[in-house]
Amino acid sequence: MAATSKLIFLLIQGIVLLSVLDCANAQGLKVGFYAKSCPEAEAIVKKVIAQTMSVAPSLAGPLLRLHFHDCFVRGCDGSVLLNSSSNQAEKDAIPNLSLRGYGVIDRVKSALEKACPGVVSCSDILAIVARDVVVAIIFPNSDLIDMDQDMGLRWDVETGRRDGNVSNMIDALRNLPAPSSNISSLKSSFASKGLSAKDLVVLSGSHTIGTSHCSSFTNRLYNFTGKNVNDTDPALDSNYIAKLKMKCKPNDQTTLVEMDPGSFKTFDSSYYTLVAKRRGLFQSDAALLDDSETKAYVKSHAVPKGEASFLKDFGVSMVNMGRIGVLTGSAGEIRKVCSKIN
Repeated sequence: MAATSKLIFLLIQGIVLLSVLDCANAQGLKVGFYAKSCPEAEAIVKKVIAQTMSVAPSLAGPLLRLHFHDCFVRGCDGSVLLNSSSNQAEKDAIPNLSLRGYGVIDRVKSALEKACPGVVSCSDILAIVARDVVVAIIFPNSDLIDMDQDMGLRWDVETGRRDGNVSNMIDALRNLPAPSSNISSLKSSFASKGLSAKDLVVLSGSHTIGTSHCSSFTNRLYNFTGKNVNDTDPALDSNYIAKLKMKCKPNDQTTLVEMDPGSFKTFDSSYYTLVAKRRGLFQSDAALLDDSETKAYVKSHAVPKGEASFLKDFGVSMVNMGRIGVLTGSAGEIRKVCSKIN
């Protein structure tokens, strides 16, 4: 009995210690971390992103997605960028095979290394780039350096992350929420990262930009029950199903479909209008209507007046996500090249 009590005590001690370490790591982040060591860091990132968005605006969604896929696996440590000679890294996992934008991250890193060698981490680059692509598509005709001061959009990126040196495809398979996830699975996944139900529904709003392969949702169009090829997902609007079937045939692995039809290049709240009308592309989108809190957010933002608060909420939730499992202080390293450890 005494041994059991001692074991329980040690387990509780360990849990408390891990919580303290997580808190300490998150506290190692701050806005303006590079103010002295590389004062032009964010300006350099913004310049590269402005150039990229002017010629390839379709990369906004993929670059935003890179940060999400990084943070949900081993924390925001840049591990999604690492290559593996045996194709066993995070980027080799099935959910990550469609990720794009690595070349843009490399260009940003190269520019930063020229200005401040060995100072700015790849994980911080992902966080800053995610903010800058959102701002760039909201204000495509404005000076990117000053954009985030407009329309109440104020999203200061906390920096100070260091890069991890482990990247395993199994971790990606275990930690990334699937597009077929139900609301219980989604809430559990986000809660395990310290994120709330509000963070879940707000960050889902990133589906307002970008495209998806048919393979991520054709299970909703064909043989949904597993009994008949004509069975469809009853949670998906029947008229929308008909339109999607015109684009996506069974087993289609290559066709891309807009996640927010008619507005997929614009970062706005129209995603919630679609979800409210049962036209969210993924089961995970439809699942937001199966929980009272997430459903209320969808409904209240499925109108034009909800856009300003969504943009503000999105910045807050991105900061929250950017704190997941970060390495700070002397942990990890500052990679010289984002695709390989030093």
